[in-house]
Amino acid sequence: MAKYMIQFSYTQEGVRGLLTEGGTNRRKATEELVRSLGGRLEAYYYTFGEYDGVAIIDKMDNVEAAAAAMTAAASGAVKTMTTVLLEPDEIDRVARKTPTYRPPGASFQ
Repeated sequence: MAKYMIQFSYTQEGVRGLLTEGGTNRRKATEELVRSLGGRLEAYYYTFGEYDGVAIIDKMDNVEAAAAAMTAAASGAVKTMTTVLLEPDEIDRVARKTPTYRPPGASFQ
């Protein structure tokens, strides 16, 4: 199972709902969505800047993470960007791989 960072931005409609329900209730709704797909909401924060918030999701695979993002997007109240997070030991395993690759334009050998 992978871990994901979901950055989210509310639409105008979503901001109206957030102002009505409050941040705590939106966190609970997100937690319910994630739990319904077998995942765990590890962290949930509101932010300034390009995105209105970020959630860290654990115990989901790519299909479940996509289902969560698409469900939220289909509401029309939120837009998301999903990033897969890698643990340091996963990078250690990546570093031990020796793939074969020829860059574009390089000669064949």
